[in-house]
Amino acid sequence: MLQKMLENQYGITAQEYVKLDSFDALRGNGWLYIISNPAGKEEDDIIELGKIAEHLRNYGDLHVPLFLPTKDGQLISEWEKNKYCVLANRQSDEPRKIRLGRKLAKFHARGRRVPFQIERSSRIGQWKSLWEKRLEQMEKVWNGLLFQTPEDEFERMFVDSFPYYLGLTENAIQYLVDTELDDEPLETDSGTVCHDRFSQKTWGNHYMIKNPFDWVFDHRSRDLAEWTRERYFRNFQTYDVDLRQFFAEYQSIEPLSSFSWRLLYSRIIFPLHYFECIENYYITRSEQEKKICEEQLSKILRQSSEYERFLAGFFQIAGAPINRLNLPQLEWLFK
Repeated sequence: MLQKMLENQYGITAQEYVKLDSFDALRGNGWLYIISNPAGKEEDDIIELGKIAEHLRNYGDLHVPLFLPTKDGQLISEWEKNKYCVLANRQSDEPRKIRLGRKLAKFHARGRRVPFQIERSSRIGQWKSLWEKRLEQMEKVWNGLLFQTPEDEFERMFVDSFPYYLGLTENAIQYLVDTELDDEPLETDSGTVCHDRFSQKTWGNHYMIKNPFDWVFDHRSRDLAEWTRERYFRNFQTYDVDLRQFFAEYQSIEPLSSFSWRLLYSRIIFPLHYFECIENYYITRSEQEKKICEEQLSKILRQSSEYERFLAGFFQIAGAPINRLNLPQLEWLFK
């Protein structure tokens, strides 16, 4: 079916189907054709992402695929009632063992040189309003539950725990605001190409592919914070070794300014894991999913003091020069 679509819409013949981590792809003529679903993206979003991809390729990033236009010159094709985008990259079978911190620093350096205004995928300066909005929505739900008997164990845990996570979120917002008021961003703090949620697996396990559909334009600390968060929750007993190595690798290419460290820390303080768990519970209609959320929430609450230890020790583990850069810490974590 995908072969047919590629031939009909793009005039490309590729016979071999390849399953790449989370992508469907076809191989042919020395190229890899990645079939993507442009869910939620409009033509203008794709045009902007296409221009960013082209810029990164021109600056030497060979792992960034390019958007292929259809025979009619469209970036989104319709085939059998579905929408598709096709991304093309030269085939490469190189092993996937890389120093991710160094690669990410180089990616950010290229992304900062984008020579045009990014509008549709920009998140620059929006963290505070997005966090406040999420907090407001959750507080509304919590207020609605306060004066009624909890329907189940999940709601009981939510009602009891929300004031603590409200406080943590307010800490994150205050830390962010103080950073923007007190600290001076350097040139390396200007916006760059980041990822919605960067993790160890974002660029794939077997083939390295930097998928434009993962991108947002933001401060580099977004990627560093989300990578850190994922590593911590993957294994909260041994994350420190990975963290040390990753930040040392990143800083061997691009040292972090005090502004970067502080922005990064504010993002780690923000309890995204808690928000997502509560939101997922109220979005899903599946009883099985609700049960999973309940187990997740129970685990989050059991490990909250462990998370506080992680927040207290983060700067030290990641090798931040706390005294030299005068990085503020959350005093209550050390009491």
